[in-house]
Amino acid sequence: MAIDNELEDFEDLDDEELEKSDNSLNTNLFEHYRFEVSKGQGLLRIDKFLQAKIENASRSKIQAAADAGGIIVNGNAVKSNYRIKPDDIIQVMLTYPPREIQIIPEDIPLDVVFEDDSFVIVNKPAGMVVHPSYGHYTGTLINALAFRYKDLPIFNGGDARPGLVHRIDKNTSGLLVIAKNDNAKLHIAKQFFHHTSHRRYVALVWGNFEENEGTIVGNIGRNLSNRKIMDVFPEGSEHGKHAVTHYHVLERFDYVTLIECRLETGRTHQIRAHMQHIGHPLFNDPEYGGNEILKGTTFSKYKQFINNCFALLPGQALHAKELGFVHPETHEQMMFNSELPENFAIVINRWRNYTNSRTD
Repeated sequence: MAIDNELEDFEDLDDEELEKSDNSLNTNLFEHYRFEVSKGQGLLRIDKFLQAKIENASRSKIQAAADAGGIIVNGNAVKSNYRIKPDDIIQVMLTYPPREIQIIPEDIPLDVVFEDDSFVIVNKPAGMVVHPSYGHYTGTLINALAFRYKDLPIFNGGDARPGLVHRIDKNTSGLLVIAKNDNAKLHIAKQFFHHTSHRRYVALVWGNFEENEGTIVGNIGRNLSNRKIMDVFPEGSEHGKHAVTHYHVLERFDYVTLIECRLETGRTHQIRAHMQHIGHPLFNDPEYGGNEILKGTTFSKYKQFINNCFALLPGQALHAKELGFVHPETHEQMMFNSELPENFAIVINRWRNYTNSRTD
């Protein structure tokens, strides 16, 4: 019997998580298992089979996963009373058990774009950490949610990341979905896992592009010498995981370009690593070299212009602008959009004015 306990990465893992080095492999939100049923296996309910195979997995937790479509047999979702057969291929997605970390509810204002009984969409500002981690136990998005939804069971179960199905970096702004119950969490997480959700980002990057659109394909994995950043490896490499980013030019400013990126996969720092890999680091991205003057003139006025733009942004110029997925209860296609943060928009407008005023 083969067991695959490989964990799925999600786009833009918090920088603070990567600082944990070896422990960072355990920072994903869900654990995934793959079983091949042996030829000698007799008929048995799948919940009983999985309870015996997965350590610390209660039958109720397995049944909840099945109800949310998190148990797949031979490509099809099954219920907990499904009877396994020889040669069945079983894939399971379970939430991690509660972590030993105390979440302190804090009355922090949130920009709520939408909410109902199943989930809430939040427009996270740049500079806010998503969830408590080493060195960041307060002031996070989860601290704010724990206060706002203190009466919801999902925020009172001891989970260090209640409701989270994906994350974005501390200094990336934009849309996040947070589930309000376990059923919604599993339903939405399944869409992220299978890459059927929709995510569109807007980024300001260094350099000009020869073409108006393109696709970047390359494995993304942790840098072999610096685990705090990600690197791009050739397709088929033993390092990293398959990753695909589609980009489209929105506006050109000679030395920098405003683009939109659509994620086909969701890997840690995917946009930041892919853009650096093709020679277009994100503007003011300190981890990937974008916080240096990479293009432009040697004039002191230009250097001052760039430094003024850097001062307006807390980090990389990246905004999660669009988010879409199927509603876990109504099965309606949901789509959400957010405006660029004011400081990001100001920087873009400054570049627009600079380009229009150039005489050299």
